[in-house]
Amino acid sequence: MGKYFGTDGVRGVAGADLTCELAMKIGRGAAAVLTGSTGHRPRILIGKDTRQSGDMLEAALTAGLCSVGADVESLGVLPTPAVAYLVGKYNADAGIVISASHNPMEFNGIKIFAGTGYKLPDEVENQIEAYIDNNCAGIELKTGAEVGRVYRRDDGLQDYVDHLYESIHGDLTGLRVCIDCANGASAAVAQKLFPRLGADCTFIGIAPDGQNINRGVGSTHLENLEKAVVEGGFDCGIAFDGDADRCLGCDEKGHEMDGDKIIALLAMTMKEKGRLDGDTAVVTVMSNLGFIKYMESQGINTEKTAVGDRYVLENMRENGFAIGGEQSGHVILLHHATTGDGELTAGKLLKLLAESGKKMSELNGIYAQYPQVLVNVTANAAQKKAYKEDEVLAGFIENEQQKLMGMGRVLVRVSGTEPKIRVMVEGQDLDAIHRCADRIVDKINKRILGQ
Repeated sequence: MGKYFGTDGVRGVAGADLTCELAMKIGRGAAAVLTGSTGHRPRILIGKDTRQSGDMLEAALTAGLCSVGADVESLGVLPTPAVAYLVGKYNADAGIVISASHNPMEFNGIKIFAGTGYKLPDEVENQIEAYIDNNCAGIELKTGAEVGRVYRRDDGLQDYVDHLYESIHGDLTGLRVCIDCANGASAAVAQKLFPRLGADCTFIGIAPDGQNINRGVGSTHLENLEKAVVEGGFDCGIAFDGDADRCLGCDEKGHEMDGDKIIALLAMTMKEKGRLDGDTAVVTVMSNLGFIKYMESQGINTEKTAVGDRYVLENMRENGFAIGGEQSGHVILLHHATTGDGELTAGKLLKLLAESGKKMSELNGIYAQYPQVLVNVTANAAQKKAYKEDEVLAGFIENEQQKLMGMGRVLVRVSGTEPKIRVMVEGQDLDAIHRCADRIVDKINKRILGQ
């Protein structure tokens, strides 16, 4: 990770960490790096989620882009994967998304897709960061007719819905589904897409007001969806995050379906149809041991990467694999998309349910998960850096791993998108892993936070 770009773009509290001045510099640096010395007038798409700060940051980004001669096409509120798809369809030079994904509304972020529809590699982000640190020195500012112009595109929503409809290619007639759109970017798309596929849908989290994105709704707050599904007698529930690149769900009994379960189900279906390239699914080190052992039993290999969908995607592209993702709900279906797409994933899962003739709870029981404890310790950038450099703490964590005697595992990492240190302990004995997690958190609090 760089100084500004984390695992999923630039992230921070809008107006404090992510200021208008920084957004303008990102616009200038991105236009300069992505267009290079081609001499042509670049076209940049901008989409955003429903956060109140989105308009402010879009204005600053746009000013930066136009000041170096780039034309901007504003797409309005659209999911992150929509921008990734449309940058290729519209033959643009880049696409920029203003979103902080699953984070609370005070946060916002900027992530950039190249003209290929893929997120920028580290080396390109580093070039943009160099311009930011040097106050964009060396970038020629345009005048007169060479200044960029701004256009509004209103066809992106329908073009993206059409793409999803064709990619899912299913009939969901007969399914009753409750869909939680997190008061975010998926609301308009979902209400067009899933009824068109034939599902009988009830939607929640579809009244964004700029401040309620992810607030008690969406993939990070499944409890309301689970309750609604059980009380309403739905066949299942689907939940997206603020920018709809994640999808989680629940069965008709209100039991959660995480990314591991969804990946396992889709990978099995792809294998049966001869579409699982390399007979492999790519996941991260956070994936449950129950998932890994089940995939092995079905003759499906698993490649494990560092946490972050960008690392999953890199592995998939390098090795020619078709499916990958994270336990948190990022699922990448490379036959159809260049990034995680929550609504595409949901459509594929619902198609599988409709064709199976089973209840979602039967599909959800595909394997038994190992108990897993996850504790988030709030930590600022300096504290996260101190954690990485603390050898005593590293030795303590290794000792805790040994205490599990091969019956579990410990994973402690700093978040690339939030001010947190994440402690995960997994194993067959729930009491033992709770005690292990408590000891590690207590040690972090004492050594890093001074508590």
